[in-house]
Amino acid sequence: MNPRKHGHEVIGMENVPEGAGLIVYYHGAIPLDYALFVSYFYAKTGRLVRSAIHYGMYLIPGIKLSLDVVGCIKGTKVECVEVLKKGHLLGLAPGGLREANFSDEYYNTVWGTGIGFAQVALETQVPIIPMFTQNIREAYRTVGKTRLMKWLYEHFRLLVLPIYGGFPVKFRTYIGEPIPYDPNITAKELSEKAKIALENLRDRHQKRPGNILRALLERLDKNKKE
Repeated sequence: MNPRKHGHEVIGMENVPEGAGLIVYYHGAIPLDYALFVSYFYAKTGRLVRSAIHYGMYLIPGIKLSLDVVGCIKGTKVECVEVLKKGHLLGLAPGGLREANFSDEYYNTVWGTGIGFAQVALETQVPIIPMFTQNIREAYRTVGKTRLMKWLYEHFRLLVLPIYGGFPVKFRTYIGEPIPYDPNITAKELSEKAKIALENLRDRHQKRPGNILRALLERLDKNKKE
């Protein structure tokens, strides 16, 4: 995991609160950008961002200790609440594997109907911080987005589509302004608000549809921030 491969930049660090907060990000085919962000943030601040991940990762033999060391949790509501109440930052992708598998070069958010992350934010009274990485879909892409594959995913939730890529495209991770805690909105309303904030970041910083060649050439533009 080498940030130099992608010329990785993080823009908007000032938007991350000093205390607890819920970082909500777009899930690429492989969330390499998120891993790079966690590493960058730790190097700059000394704070470890905890990460809610798919429970299926814990089914891989021998990996649990490594996941624990880098601050990962299974992402149950109880665990997320506990982490935030201790004052930590917590990162999660509401789209999860669904978004990883079935989003594409148009970067559409694919969240389903779950609002658990918003319920967690309201219960712990923490802000939600939207985050999006430019060109994450150009580094790795999925194939096989058929109706059958979607049916299999919705019924078994462990499906991972074939992935190709590894292209050294330019990555810029944009951190948006926090959505403050508001006791007067519902979890559903907060979820929609977070989704809109994330999509606004995407629309501002990502040309759609994505293009692998263009994303590679952006490595040569040292001054481009948009």
